[in-house]
Amino acid sequence: MEKMLLKTTTRHVRIFTAEVVNNNLQFHPNKLTLDLDPDNEFIWNEESLEKVNCKFSELVEERVGNKLDDYELRRIGSEIEGLIKYLLQNGILSYNPECRVMNYSMGLPKTNQVL
Repeated sequence: MEKMLLKTTTRHVRIFTAEVVNNNLQFHPNKLTLDLDPDNEFIWNEESLEKVNCKFSELVEERVGNKLDDYELRRIGSEIEGLIKYLLQNGILSYNPECRVMNYSMGLPKTNQVL
């Protein structure tokens, strides 16, 4: 395999074929690193982080022995995006009102009030 860092980027997920060494990404052909919510759009708690990390580990484990290419990384990223939306819709995750831009990318927040 060539020594080129692969990455995939969705709105809330970045995945790299690398490991973090001294706060820098270093190419590693057999490791994936997840950068979650780089724009701090959400307020994360232990439960939501654990669910995302478990799902990420599960998706990576399913692909052991397979070639990691752009397509596979995008599939993992898309599935993590879907989980983030599920967590948000079920109140496990919430939008961060201190985010620099509130665009409600995963849908409007649910409230008890009728608009």
